[in-house]
Amino acid sequence: MNAPLPVPPKKRKPDWIRVKAPVSEGYSETKKLMRSLGLATVCEEAACPNIGECWTKKHATVMILGDTCTRACAFCNVKTGMPRAVDPLEPEHVAVAAAELGLEHIVITSVDRDDLPDGGASQFVKVIEALRRNTPDTTVEILTPDFRNKHEQAIEKIVEARPDVFNHNLETVPRLYPTIRPGARYYASIRLLETVKKLDPSIFTKSGVMVGLGEERMEVHQVMDDMRSADIDFLTMGQYLQPTPKHAEVKEFVTPDAFKAYASIARAKGFLQVAASPLTRSSYHAGDDFNEMRAAREKQLARSGELKR
Repeated sequence: MNAPLPVPPKKRKPDWIRVKAPVSEGYSETKKLMRSLGLATVCEEAACPNIGECWTKKHATVMILGDTCTRACAFCNVKTGMPRAVDPLEPEHVAVAAAELGLEHIVITSVDRDDLPDGGASQFVKVIEALRRNTPDTTVEILTPDFRNKHEQAIEKIVEARPDVFNHNLETVPRLYPTIRPGARYYASIRLLETVKKLDPSIFTKSGVMVGLGEERMEVHQVMDDMRSADIDFLTMGQYLQPTPKHAEVKEFVTPDAFKAYASIARAKGFLQVAASPLTRSSYHAGDDFNEMRAAREKQLARSGELKR
């Protein structure tokens, strides 16, 4: 009667989700540069499966405002606790990293900083300004938290700094928020991205979701519709992978064909750009995707101009 309950076997990763361990010279050089500048990366902190490929190409996603988050989402591997004081040298260090890596496109993200009066928005602004000064040809993509209860002021500050892409991930379907993203509110995240577009329609907006958490197909389709109602330009979709046994378990490994079907539906709904595959992450191939999205918008504008004639 007192025997321990059996532990269910961990789902084995299918072949399409496996990646090689990072061992290249480019990987080592990227890691050394990040450490020398005292920069955190979401590639490491979130245990991204693409780190070997991206760092070999010297593409790194910098995580500003430290490496400690004030929230504890069930899917995320970033540590939770009381963060350190904001580093005033961080913006310049990010710009130095962009120059050293020769980045044409950089993605800047952050931990949640609910302890700060503006949620960390002013640090995003300083980083964007430092990049514009030091590497003016580098296009800038930011991936922000939701700036809970302070998003309007935070967004206004950041939009004035004019990043090329403003990304904020919805992460999952509304039904799963209480267990997967308990500190956030689905419709507040939608409104955040909608506000960016209203303030500056020229800024590309982007959002992403993970699948394999127990969501239903029609729920994912509804999220796409909600995104389009907020005029979001770019959708990313990837497979959720459980970082540790303490995190939410994988309910399903979604097949590559299912991702292709999702991508086809998303394009039909009007997104300018869609990236959907098991290993897709917000910043995976972000530079190439940005160029394709910009070209798609130019084509769209040219077409609408011809129709007006």
